[in-house]
Amino acid sequence: MPLVRIEVHNSRSAAQVKAISESVYTSMLETLNVPKDDNFQIITKHDSTELIFDPGYLGVQRSEGFINIQIFLNQGRTVEMKKALYKAIAEKIHASAGVRQEDIFIGLVEVVKESWSFGNGIAQYAQ
Repeated sequence: MPLVRIEVHNSRSAAQVKAISESVYTSMLETLNVPKDDNFQIITKHDSTELIFDPGYLGVQRSEGFINIQIFLNQGRTVEMKKALYKAIAEKIHASAGVRQEDIFIGLVEVVKESWSFGNGIAQYAQ
C-alpha cells in the first residue's frame, strides 16, 4: 500500500502532472509488486518560495524544474527493487513529461503493515 506525495512547481501543466502521476504508479507496479489499483496519490503545486532545494547537493545539478516524490510503503523491498524503482520513475517521467532526471528527487518512507487503515477505522493489514 504505497501512498505517494508528489510536489511540483505551479508552472507544471495538467498534462505534465498527469504524466508524472502515471509514471510513478506504473513504475511501482513494475518494480515493487504493488497490486493493480493500489494507487493513492496526493499532488500539490507550489510557487518558488515553497519548493526549497539545494541546486547542487551531491553533485546533482538541479533546476527550477525540481519535483519531489515521497512514497510511504510497507517495509520489505530489497535494495535492488528500490534502485529499479528510482530508475524507472526517472526514465518514465523524463520521457512522458519532459522533466530532467536531475530534477527528480525521490524519498521512500518504510512503515510496518499495521500502520495503515484503509477505511472504517480498521487496520486491515494488522494480523
